Amino acid sequence: MLGKEEISRSISPMDEQNADSSKNLSTNVTAEDVANLAGVSRWTVNRAFRKASSISEKSRSKVMEAAEQLGYFPDLQAASLSSGQSNLVSLLVDDFANPHKLVMMERLTRILRKHGWDSLIVNTIDEDDASAALMNASQRRVDAAILMGSRFNDKLLSTALGAQRVKKLILFARYSSDPNTISICCDDIQAMEEVTQHVLERGYKNPVFVAGPQTTSAHLMRKETFIQRWLEEKGKRPSHIVVDAYDADLAYQKVCDLLKSLERSDFPDVFVCENDALAMGAIDAIRHEFGLQTPRDIAVTGFDDVPQAANPHYNLTTYRQPLSDMVEALADVLKGKAAGSELEHFKGQLVIRDSV
Repeated sequence: MLGKEEISRSISPMDEQNADSSKNLSTNVTAEDVANLAGVSRWTVNRAFRKASSISEKSRSKVMEAAEQLGYFPDLQAASLSSGQSNLVSLLVDDFANPHKLVMMERLTRILRKHGWDSLIVNTIDEDDASAALMNASQRRVDAAILMGSRFNDKLLSTALGAQRVKKLILFARYSSDPNTISICCDDIQAMEEVTQHVLERGYKNPVFVAGPQTTSAHLMRKETFIQRWLEEKGKRPSHIVVDAYDADLAYQKVCDLLKSLERSDFPDVFVCENDALAMGAIDAIRHEFGLQTPRDIAVTGFDDVPQAANPHYNLTTYRQPLSDMVEALADVLKGKAAGSELEHFKGQLVIRDSV
C-alpha cells in the first residue's frame, strides 16, 4: 500500500495541483498518470483492471489506490476496440411474467460476472423490438446476444445473423435448429419422458397438456414428447391447450375456459404443464373456481422448479433444469472453449412433491 509520505514524495507540488484538478475531471486522467503515481508501468495499470490477469496483489493494490486518488477509471469502450472483446453480453428477455426468468437472470448475471462478463438486460416486447435490440447490442459491441424468451422466430434469427449484428447469437434454455446459432438447453425429450413416465406410473388416464407459446423457432420439445410418448403407451392422442404466454393469470383463464366447456365426468385427471407458471395458474383455477383439490380431484405437474413450486400452497411436482451447469457452459462458449451438440443435452432432475 502507498503511504501518504510515499505518495507526496512521488509527485511535485505542481503534480499535486494537477491531481486535485483531475479529480474533478476524471475523464482527463490517463493510465500514464496512474502509472506515474503508483510507480509502475502503464502495462501494469492495464493488467490491474483486467480480471484473471497475471499480476501480483501488491502491484494491483498500488494501482487501485492511485486510481482511486486520481479518480481514474479505464475507458471500456476504447479497451474493447483495441482487444476486440467488450466483456459485455446482452440478455434479451420477453416474458417477465414467467418467474423462472428471474431465476435464470440471477444465475446468469452472477456466474457470468464471476467469469468476467457483465450483462446488459433488455426487455423485448415483440419481434420488431427484438430486432432493434439486436441492432443495439451490435452497436455496443457485446461479445454475445443471449436470447431468453419465446418471441424469437426463424426470420429474426436469420436476419440477425445475415446482417452480422452480433458476434455470437446464443439461445439459452431453448433450442434452435439454425446452424449459425448456439443452443444451450436442457434435454427436453429426456426430461419430458421422465415426467410422462411418472404420470403413467401414477395411473392417470385422461391427461391434458398445457403448452406455452407455439413458436416456429427457439422452441421446446415438451408438448411433442409428451403427446408422442402417451400415444405410444396408451394408443390415444392426449388433448392439449395453448396459453399465449408463460403467465399464471393467462393459464388460470385457459384452464377455467376448458373445464367450463366440459361435463364434470369428462374433466381431465391430470394437467401436464410446460412450465411452473402455467402449472400454478392451473392449480389456482382448479381450487378457486371449481372447489376441487390437487391432486385428489385433478393432479398437476410443472417444469423448471421455481422457488414458488415448493410453497405448501402448490407443493408442485416439477422438473429442475441444471441452470448452474448450463451457465458455466455458456461462460466456456464465450471463452471459446465449448461448442457442439453436448450443449443441447443437459440433464436435470425430476422433483417429486404432492401435486401428482
